[in-house]
Amino acid sequence: MKTITPLSAWLQSFFTDRLIRQRQASPHTIASYRDTFRLLFQFAHRQLKKLPSHLTLEDLDAPFIGTFLDHVETQRNNTVRSRNLRLTAIRSFFQYVALQEPASSAHIQRVLAIPTKRQERALIDFLTRPEIDALLAAPDKTTWAGRRDQALLMLAIQTGLRLAELIGLRRHDIALGFGAHVRCHGKGRKERCTPLTKQTLAVLKAWLQQRGGSAAEVVFPNARGAQLSPDGVQYLLAKHVATAQQTCPSLRNKRISPHVLRHTAAMEL
Repeated sequence: MKTITPLSAWLQSFFTDRLIRQRQASPHTIASYRDTFRLLFQFAHRQLKKLPSHLTLEDLDAPFIGTFLDHVETQRNNTVRSRNLRLTAIRSFFQYVALQEPASSAHIQRVLAIPTKRQERALIDFLTRPEIDALLAAPDKTTWAGRRDQALLMLAIQTGLRLAELIGLRRHDIALGFGAHVRCHGKGRKERCTPLTKQTLAVLKAWLQQRGGSAAEVVFPNARGAQLSPDGVQYLLAKHVATAQQTCPSLRNKRISPHVLRHTAAMEL
């Protein structure tokens, strides 16, 4: 008689063995996968009238997963991108189970065959040179926050660092001598180095000299000395965009986000 392993046991093993120990997944990835299965279990409880502890792998067949994905998109108003991210988490789990439970390979392959949904890619705005100049001139350089913001915006526009990389940057990640560059760990924890221009280097040198602190401290702290939050960066960016619009009206027609600054860096290459 076949022993049926509860889904909860597979899931615990997937998170502790596969994601944390083998892949050394980032906290962001783990949180995203956790949220996917939390939503899936809630959906299964409503549809199948089963608690998570009573679910088995066979309960999550391809038609059920497809219905769940339609639910998160239509009922929870998730984007196609979010729907596909949920599917990625589910696929990763089933790929792991396939190695442990070959007897369920046919069931698993049908789930893995669920295609991602195509999405229309919106064109991403970028800043023109006059708009860049207006934005960099917006911070009040007579204040501590203004000098910090100018250095942050200049570094973002020149290097194209992701928001998480930018706010997590430490002093020891920046080399100011010959071959000046900034070093960071991006997606997949891959290290990359980006050279600094003379203009960016000069602004960073001045800021870091005023900033002080140890090599392990963040480059761009908030007023309390702690790491800036993503919302904090969004706030300061919106504030300086509003100021820059007074001298550069074309900015009023664009939605400026940290990702737009990253895209601007790519267009400036």
